[in-house]
Amino acid sequence: MALRPIVTFPDQRLRLVAEPVTCFNEALQSLATDLLDTMRAAPGIGITAPHIGVAQRVVVLELPDASGPRTYINPEIIETSGETLRLEEGSISMPGVTGPIERAARIRVRFQDIVGTEHIEDAEGLRAVCHQHEIDQLNGLFWTQRLSPLRRGKVVARFEKLRRS
Repeated sequence: MALRPIVTFPDQRLRLVAEPVTCFNEALQSLATDLLDTMRAAPGIGITAPHIGVAQRVVVLELPDASGPRTYINPEIIETSGETLRLEEGSISMPGVTGPIERAARIRVRFQDIVGTEHIEDAEGLRAVCHQHEIDQLNGLFWTQRLSPLRRGKVVARFEKLRRS
């Protein structure tokens, strides 16, 4: 259980595609625990291994309406609804700024748990948005890339101003 340094925007490691997890062992359990501790300290509601510089497909979510944190190994979206919703998104790698992003309102995700057992989860609302956001990150797509060029420029400028102050 350790807090890990968070990779901050515009570090190019945030643009790398994470590798699938193939070894379900104590090191993976330790990584998941470190992710949870780091996310809580940030604070945030979702984190991926790439956020701490580890290029593996590991996500931890702890949403306000949930009974506790959940770890998703090798998550992939296997179905999306045609209905969308727009929520403000941000990142622990770019603290202090957010932007509105439109995503599928409902999704189905296939993933493995910390011991490698495969599961399927249906998610809607905030949980669906978080899954999409974090899976984008695992695929090297930082959330700002989903913004229009004009809005992205404003968000990046705001973040740079915050970093300087």
